[in-house]
Amino acid sequence: MLKFLFSIFIAWLLYKLVFDLLIPGYKMTKQVRRQMSDMQDHMRQQYESQQGAQPGNPKQPSSPPEPKKVDKGDYLDFEEIK
Repeated sequence: MLKFLFSIFIAWLLYKLVFDLLIPGYKMTKQVRRQMSDMQDHMRQQYESQQGAQPGNPKQPSSPPEPKKVDKGDYLDFEEIK
């Protein structure tokens, strides 16, 4: 009889361990990971929208500025003599 009661007690402890600790812990971990993923996606979208609003965004295709042609005439580079 004592062995039977001990077995029931061990089964009850295992039941409590599984349903009061392991399953809620698994669900909480899953929820936290999903919230972190959602937060990272939100922050990435916010960063990309801020980068898109700034001028000279490297992600947007832009034509390179054309160099201005300046007629220098007969310009000679010189060094100063002391």
